[in-house]
Amino acid sequence: MSAIQFTTKNIQGNDVAILTFDRPNERINKLSTPVMRELRDHLEKLKTSNYKMVLFRSAKPTIFIAGADIEEIRQLKTIEDVQTAVQSGQEIMNLIEDLPMPTMALIHGACAGGGCEMVLACDYRIATEDSSTRIGLPETKLGIIPGFGGCVRLPRVVGLQAALDVILAGKLLNAKKALKIGLVDFVVHPNLLENFADEQIQKIIADGGQKRRKKFMPKGIVAGLLEGVLSGVVYKKAKEGVMKASKGHYPAPLAALEVIRRTYGSAHRTQALKTECEEFAKCALTDISKNLIHVFYLTEMVKKQTGVANGSIKAKPVKHLGVLGAGTMGGGIAYVAADKGIDVRVKDISFDANSKALKHARDLWARLAKKRVIDNYQFTQKMALVSTTTDFSGFKNIDVTVEAIVEDMSIKKKVIAQTASEMRSDAIIVTNTSSLSVTEMSEGHPHPENFAGMHFFSPVHKMPLVEVIRSPKSSDETIVTVFELAKKMGKMPVVVKDGPGFLVNRLLLPYMAEAAFLLADGMDIEKVDKAFVYEFGMPMGPFELMDSVGLDVCLKVLKIFKSAYPDRIEIPPLMEKLEQNKKRLGQKSSLGFYKYSQDGRKTEFDGSIYSELGLPAPTNPLSIAECIERCVFSMINECALALDADRIVETPHEVDLAMIMGTGFPPFRGGLLKYADSVGAVYIVDQLNKYSAERKANRLKPSSKMMERAKSQATFYKQQESQ
Repeated sequence: MSAIQFTTKNIQGNDVAILTFDRPNERINKLSTPVMRELRDHLEKLKTSNYKMVLFRSAKPTIFIAGADIEEIRQLKTIEDVQTAVQSGQEIMNLIEDLPMPTMALIHGACAGGGCEMVLACDYRIATEDSSTRIGLPETKLGIIPGFGGCVRLPRVVGLQAALDVILAGKLLNAKKALKIGLVDFVVHPNLLENFADEQIQKIIADGGQKRRKKFMPKGIVAGLLEGVLSGVVYKKAKEGVMKASKGHYPAPLAALEVIRRTYGSAHRTQALKTECEEFAKCALTDISKNLIHVFYLTEMVKKQTGVANGSIKAKPVKHLGVLGAGTMGGGIAYVAADKGIDVRVKDISFDANSKALKHARDLWARLAKKRVIDNYQFTQKMALVSTTTDFSGFKNIDVTVEAIVEDMSIKKKVIAQTASEMRSDAIIVTNTSSLSVTEMSEGHPHPENFAGMHFFSPVHKMPLVEVIRSPKSSDETIVTVFELAKKMGKMPVVVKDGPGFLVNRLLLPYMAEAAFLLADGMDIEKVDKAFVYEFGMPMGPFELMDSVGLDVCLKVLKIFKSAYPDRIEIPPLMEKLEQNKKRLGQKSSLGFYKYSQDGRKTEFDGSIYSELGLPAPTNPLSIAECIERCVFSMINECALALDADRIVETPHEVDLAMIMGTGFPPFRGGLLKYADSVGAVYIVDQLNKYSAERKANRLKPSSKMMERAKSQATFYKQQESQ
């Protein structure tokens, strides 16, 4: 079946050709090899036709063209294969650019990657102001660069600085921002798109139907020298920005920058595209690109899942959300729900507490309004979705309530029972707990099948992960409803079985605890943190992470772990010493391993912590490799038990998604278990045995499940999935 419908229409006596993208039986349009072949056939015919204009559009409701076929890119194995595929795509974009008649793209919905490169080859671009319309080049987020002419054409269309902002960060712009930088020519309401396009076509034809000039003309000597000096500064600053953001772990933005540096201002399209093709090929075959594509598939996996095996079970509609507790978490949850159009009712015991939740949401939207991401009307609309109460008024209309109060089991059970009595019998209650048993908590609900966990990560508006915690009595319908609610709130949900620490905290606590043991072994706090950031690629080191979580919270959860797994969990004595100082709780008290400003920004390291803990000045007796391996391998070791023995989650995919979205585990490594497979179970077990013996540390001994994997040389992922 055809993926591109060819039709025509007559506008005041002028014939216009229309190519409508609509892949049959598919949710999205993408530029797969069959689609590109079909597009080439149409373009070859149009080259010698008498049409006055060519129009490109999509029949999909929220997609123009989502980009190239990622699976085809993933399957490319040799430089020759990559270059052949890229050159073919470039040739097709050149055909569009070289058509004798003007071309116009009508963009409604996502226009990304190859889709954006296609419209860049057109003469005119009109976009809708719909929220689904996003235009840009996200290739660097997949470890590759724009390869169908994006690195060459975008700077020519929008200018050097704007193009670098889009390409290096892999940005997708809304229609208004695209208009502001010149990426599109007009922005209109979706209902007006076709009629507005007809009016523009009439004007273009009436003005002579000329194509826009595409090639750079030679500059004057003065203009050329001035641009050379300015662009040199721009490239220097751009490279510094890339290195600061990527710590050198992501080569694709640097490759894109190099292509633009070598081709911007050139009138030689063939050579410019050859340069782009060569750099694309270098990036596409790297492990980093393969890992980032793996992460892309992890996120796509969630879009297709419902949270349970039975795909026929449907989620209950959630239009009204209750939030118990107006603290930082409650306020954050209210914000992300209302931001996605859900009516939110916040309940706390005082008007003062409720006002803090409203202020939290208001401040976040005000920041967006200041940046012109939303306008004043949208700001008012969103604020109107959040209401507060000190009693349960309005809770009979609520579909799901999120409990986000103090981490105390007896209080939670009491509040859950009271809340259930004030809601409909079929309504759902979820608890936002980081460590308490959801199964035990469900005893407070008269209908435990309507109860589950919904663990958000802080700060709620930034962290994408939500752990959907299933107790033995949670119904499939409840899990599906909560799973879909999380997606509606813009989050990445992962269903986990109830157990100490659930998934992420269960793996993270051994990692942070081991860092405390490194400190006791004489390592410098700042040196360890910098090693994890600059060498391994974590967003922050383990000590700064402990500050972010809260040193008291870390110890509290460690004690829960120790109670559950006394044979393998050790509590660092230094952590217990830290607990004695109630002022040194981490970021929330403005003092932990580091000092923090009132707004939570890290200011400097606090060197007095060594003497406070009774430690001598650090001598750094351990290698950085040992520091990283002891912490990271501790996570992998625990994960083998969580996955193989306890089945906290069902697949390694869920582990990797959760660790990337919940902890910032380096995406370029593909996730915790993708990284484990790259290192190998045998090496991990050998190193754990070595460190365990050298440090006389039972906690570092390889687990039984890790030993089994090493003995059989098994990987977490099946071999075909790892390729």
